Amino acid sequence: MAAVYSGISLKLKSKTTSWEDKLKLAHFAWISHQCFLPNKEQVLLDWARQSLVAFYKKKLELKEDIVERLWMYIDNILHSRKLQNLLKNGKTINLQISLVKIINERIAEFSHSGSQRNICAVLRCCQGILSAPALAVIYTAKQELMVALLSHLCWLACRQPEGAVVAQLFEVIHLALGHYLLIQQQQVNPRRAFGDVTAHLLQPGLVLRHLLSGGTWSQAGQGQLRQVLSRDIRNQIEAMLRRGVFQPELLSSYKEELLDQQQGDTKTGAMKNLLAPMDTVLTRLVDAGYCATSLHTSVVANSVALLYKLFLDSYFGEGNQLLCFQVLPRLFGCLKISHLQEEQRKALSTSDWTTELLVVEQLLNSVANNNIYNIAADRIRHEEVQFHFYRRVAELLINHAQAPIPAWFRCLKTLISLNHLILEPDLDDLLASAWIDAEVTEFRTKKAQEALIHTLFQTYAKLRQVPRLFEEVLGVICRPAAEALRQPMLASGPSTVLCACLLELPLSQILDTWSLVLEKFQSLVLPYLESDADMALKSLSLSSLLHCIMFNMRSLDSSTPLPIIRRTQCMMERMLRELVQPLLALLDPPGPELELWLQKVSDSALLLAYTWAQVDAMFSLNCSQYHSMSGALTGVPLEISDLPSLLPGIETQHWKKIEKFTAQFNSLGRYCLEQLYLQKMKRTLMQTSFRSEEALRSLRCDAAFIIGSGRKNLNQRTTASWDSQVGTVSGLTYPVAHWHLIVSNLTILISYLCPDDVRYLASVLLRTLPMGRAQDGSIDEEPYITLQKISRAILNSPLFPEMQSLHSAFLMCLAARCSSILCSGAQRDSGLVSQQLPWLFEKDHMVVAHWENRFAKIGPEGIEPRGEIAQNLLSLVKSDFPIQLEGEQLESILGFLEVMSTLQLDSLLPPYHVHYFLLLLSMAVTKLGCSCSSSLALKFLMTCYQLLGYLQRGKSVRSVFKIMYVSDIFEIVLTSLFRASSRFPIEMDDPTWLEFLQVIGTFLEELMQMLIQMKLSLVLNFRKITTFLSSSKPHMEAASGKQLENQNPQGRQLLLVSLTRLCHVLGPFLKEQKLGQEAPAALSKLLQQAMLQTGAVLQLCSVPGAQGWCLPLVLISSVSMLLEADLCLHCRGGEANISQVTDGTLLSHAALYQGVYSQILSELPALAGQDQSFRAALQFLTLFFLAPELHPKKDSVFTSMFHSVRRVLADPDIPVQVTQDIEPHLGALFTQMIEVGTIEDLRLVMQCVLQGLDVSNMWKADVQAVVSAVTLLRLLLNCPLSGEKASLLWRACPQIVTALTLLNREACQEQPVSLTVVEPVLDVLAALLRQGEEAISNPHHVSLAFSILLTVPLDHLKPLEYGSVFLRLHNVLFSILQCHPKVMLKAIPSFLNSFNRLVFSVMREGRQKDKGSTDDLPMVLKCARLVERMYSHIAAQAEEFTVFSPFMVAQYVLEVQKVTLYPAVKSLLQEGVYLILDLCTEPDIQFLRASLQPGVRDIFKELYNDYLKYHKAKHEGEKRYTA
Repeated sequence: MAAVYSGISLKLKSKTTSWEDKLKLAHFAWISHQCFLPNKEQVLLDWARQSLVAFYKKKLELKEDIVERLWMYIDNILHSRKLQNLLKNGKTINLQISLVKIINERIAEFSHSGSQRNICAVLRCCQGILSAPALAVIYTAKQELMVALLSHLCWLACRQPEGAVVAQLFEVIHLALGHYLLIQQQQVNPRRAFGDVTAHLLQPGLVLRHLLSGGTWSQAGQGQLRQVLSRDIRNQIEAMLRRGVFQPELLSSYKEELLDQQQGDTKTGAMKNLLAPMDTVLTRLVDAGYCATSLHTSVVANSVALLYKLFLDSYFGEGNQLLCFQVLPRLFGCLKISHLQEEQRKALSTSDWTTELLVVEQLLNSVANNNIYNIAADRIRHEEVQFHFYRRVAELLINHAQAPIPAWFRCLKTLISLNHLILEPDLDDLLASAWIDAEVTEFRTKKAQEALIHTLFQTYAKLRQVPRLFEEVLGVICRPAAEALRQPMLASGPSTVLCACLLELPLSQILDTWSLVLEKFQSLVLPYLESDADMALKSLSLSSLLHCIMFNMRSLDSSTPLPIIRRTQCMMERMLRELVQPLLALLDPPGPELELWLQKVSDSALLLAYTWAQVDAMFSLNCSQYHSMSGALTGVPLEISDLPSLLPGIETQHWKKIEKFTAQFNSLGRYCLEQLYLQKMKRTLMQTSFRSEEALRSLRCDAAFIIGSGRKNLNQRTTASWDSQVGTVSGLTYPVAHWHLIVSNLTILISYLCPDDVRYLASVLLRTLPMGRAQDGSIDEEPYITLQKISRAILNSPLFPEMQSLHSAFLMCLAARCSSILCSGAQRDSGLVSQQLPWLFEKDHMVVAHWENRFAKIGPEGIEPRGEIAQNLLSLVKSDFPIQLEGEQLESILGFLEVMSTLQLDSLLPPYHVHYFLLLLSMAVTKLGCSCSSSLALKFLMTCYQLLGYLQRGKSVRSVFKIMYVSDIFEIVLTSLFRASSRFPIEMDDPTWLEFLQVIGTFLEELMQMLIQMKLSLVLNFRKITTFLSSSKPHMEAASGKQLENQNPQGRQLLLVSLTRLCHVLGPFLKEQKLGQEAPAALSKLLQQAMLQTGAVLQLCSVPGAQGWCLPLVLISSVSMLLEADLCLHCRGGEANISQVTDGTLLSHAALYQGVYSQILSELPALAGQDQSFRAALQFLTLFFLAPELHPKKDSVFTSMFHSVRRVLADPDIPVQVTQDIEPHLGALFTQMIEVGTIEDLRLVMQCVLQGLDVSNMWKADVQAVVSAVTLLRLLLNCPLSGEKASLLWRACPQIVTALTLLNREACQEQPVSLTVVEPVLDVLAALLRQGEEAISNPHHVSLAFSILLTVPLDHLKPLEYGSVFLRLHNVLFSILQCHPKVMLKAIPSFLNSFNRLVFSVMREGRQKDKGSTDDLPMVLKCARLVERMYSHIAAQAEEFTVFSPFMVAQYVLEVQKVTLYPAVKSLLQEGVYLILDLCTEPDIQFLRASLQPGVRDIFKELYNDYLKYHKAKHEGEKRYTA
């Protein structure tokens, strides 16, 4: 054979052999084991390489497909497992430099020309070389080849290739960067590394990093780039730049360049060769030719921020602050905005401004965070070089204001934080451009503006110069400007900030500011108000400012110094006399036309009047030494007057004019007038005689005015939102502010409103409620107030039911709206409908309540008028209900039903309860038109019956049963549903239909339970129910044996649900009753009759031809309830032996039960994925197990059920999560089986468990067998065992623990760790240790648990996985500590090793990540709390752990110094360690101080000081009070 193939080498080199044949021969030679060539791999690689080299050097002509196949051939060789094995075994394969150069040239060609010919094959070849260290040496040995390759690859990526190239290209870049970083680490010549990076890699690296940061290739599609790979490449580029450009060896060169340090003559020769590294880097950075113009600005900007960060990371340290600053102006000079003052450039675009301002923000934050700017050092040592630079930046920002961009505000905020003097020369322009004249609309921008204003006020508050700041604010407000274009000055954000600042200021500064505003108002605005709209708007701004100052100052009280009180008193008198009264005097319009200036002056005057009145009242209440100009608040005789008592000096007649004038437009003035009336009501209520007729009349008039003031506006629908600030009330937001005022003060107003006003409020409340599910606000949505939010808040308020008049009016209004929709669907004369359904037309609940007395006069037995309503309603349902609703009407009524569901229907008073019950019942039995879809109809009916369910669980339910029998309600509901169900074209397995059946079943069952609880003519009602069901149309059809296709399957399901619920209610009830009573005997016969009917329907359901209408869930649930009732009936009064039954009922259903039993056993795995069906099946099996007469004679029921359960647990198609969900349901069945089963049955279970725990199952990858065995063992441990059964289990304990240890070891060796096995093993181990507290006698078996704990890995897990594994490990450890203390004491080192693994893992997971989110922090905190608790349990064993306590502290300190923990995590861990420090003696502390390393010693010192300060001092303080 060797001779046959020995000529292959010659044929490959022959010119006569075609290239097709050569490629086939080469491929055959590579894959064939029969081709023996000396050094075959090298020969074939060399042949392919030489062919490609000859082609690219124009020495050989080849077709394109041949060239591509040659590249693919080399790629196949490089990626083959055969070559990898050869290299692994030490064989040398030489790649010639010519091949590497061709690869580099091709990649360069691709990057320059954009051609993608053969690109995939070339990249795969490159990847193959770089992936194998033995081959990659060709690149790593020649640094220039690697640099060239990396440069070409980056440029190629920057051309933004598409499709499949992307992922492959970035894999190669990732490999190449990894190799180059290793080269950089080994590089001994810093100049060469610097030169390579700046000359070849800086530009492409920065462009590539920018594109990756922008997510260029992260969009979903064919060429999607993995986020992890993208992040890794960005990190590699940053590492490359740091090691190349900012090496420690270049620090002296940077100092030479940036600080102009002069060196001695001895180094003059060396100085000539010194680099100018920063100039070199910046020259390459700003070069315009290396990327597209559209990209250049953003690349430079983002690179500036990166370079400064890398510079600080490399060189920042004590003494280098000036050096780190000197880089800043040079980097800042690379940005376009830095030249705006020097060159008259065209203004930048918004996107460029945004990009560059974000970079400026990062630069300034770096300065602030690293404390580079020291004000004193800069002024004394460096001639304020930093201050002048920051001043230049501040001037640039203020001269080119960019209020729409959040970063602009944040830059200014950082500058203020650095030094307020930087911005103080431009403070007025700053206030104008960033606050008063700024047009800010976007939410994030508003938050940035708010933060800037907050910093500004906080800074000047610390400097005690707030009046100085307000002087500038007033100067900006009062300067000439187009006032109409200004936004409200005190919107939500600035107002909140200002309030927070004012609350902290001393009263003296507040009074200075108040006086300043008052003087400016008097001198600059008040004299020029008349006929000047701009001045009127300025007056409104100043009034808003005064309102904010006065409302947010600290109140006077008994501890306030007297001079401050007197000064405040003077300010109040001066403000009323010199400002409020003159402004109100201007409100006397000469003609009917209302000018803008007059409206704004009225807004300003009334705002100040309301502010003055409110503050005056507050001072009077809180400070006895303050004397109000309005007179005392208490003890004054009341007169019917309007507002002069609040504002002295204003005549009543003038107030009338103001009220009439203000009522003509929606504005702030009208809102303030309402506030004044509200203030008047409060003052009246504080009088001693507020219950007098005059006072009550005044209160009613004032309340009526407030309600009536905005009545017209609330009748108009508005979607406006209001930020709850007085200064932003306008014509658009007035309705919201007015409604907010009313709702906020309802507790005051409601008692003095007439019934019409209360009904009006109820109608507004209902009209403004959001119908349907409210939309959840986004993160960036502003928390503004709307009519809908206000109404929703009052509806959900616990105070709403307490306001009885409004609550009653709302209930009546809601009922009326629902009734009106029902009446709109009437198909007969409305007069006839009003006779048939009178409750739909009643406007008063009390009329309905009288029916209760009318229909409850005759005793419970016999025929009484009580059934009149029910019979009337039943006749309508049976014949033709007079109301039919279409789709739109149904949608409308569903909205009102949703509102109804938020009310507390179960706590209604009897009149409302009866009215709503009849209303909802009428809705539920209403006919539904053809336009109603099945889903909408089912949703409507479910909602109705859910609400009826709430009512029948209510406290007034007896009032309904006084006018209607339970049996009548039952018949009405089912008659309606039987008729409606025939019109539902819906599948039987539709989840909505199943949910509907569940709702109906629950309603009917609760209805019958109520009948039993209240003992309401049990025999009469249950006989009527049974008779109705037996005579119902679905039952008659079932009994007649007609063809199923002609019948109503939905109706039959409803009948089945009704019958089974009847059996389910009567069965347990009869089981509890004593024998010999007449009523139980009659009910027993009714139950037997119901069971016979149920059995007949179920028998029909199980007929093979009955396909499509009887679902497994309905069938199984019904059979379960029937069997339960059967057992209850025959076990009544102690007759527990079923075989004693002689009536044959049980035997008549035996075939049905046995058939369902067989079917369930065969289909149990299929039912596991359906929670309700599976639960019903297990309930049936549990009941079936309790009926021995039903058991098959041949097979063991225990064995059949057990193997069926095993099949469920071992089924690989059932997900692990589903298995965990069904485990609780299996527990009840398993407990019953083990309790009733024999010792042989238990042996069978144990044998199956031990077989499943065999480690060979892991070797065979049969994980499901292991998991099912562990689950069975856990179920077994949860069963109460005693005697021989318990002995059998615990004799197998050693074998079980050993098997669990082996299984855990195998599972932990897999990559990734098989948590599917590990977690159940830990669960069952913890249960075994807890249950075996007294049964496990050999300590070795407990000690084996430590080997399991030490094997389970806690790193490289996802956060949720970590939390789950940690909890289980802790449970096992805690079980040992609590249940096996003697074993723990003998194995304390193993215990502490296991515990320390938990502690260290919490530290690892609880460390602060650079850019990580805190989403996982709650889980880590939970783990930290468990660690703290374990520390406390260890500390409780003081005697045993004293020796180990210093070592525990030392291990904690050693680990904690490696990470920076989140404060909350650190706090919890420290609390635990403090308890261990309690065990340490003084020699232990000295030992720790002496033995710990210096860095660790500092950490311990800090820990111990905190321990003494916070823990020990508190502990000893508590001891003082301990007896």
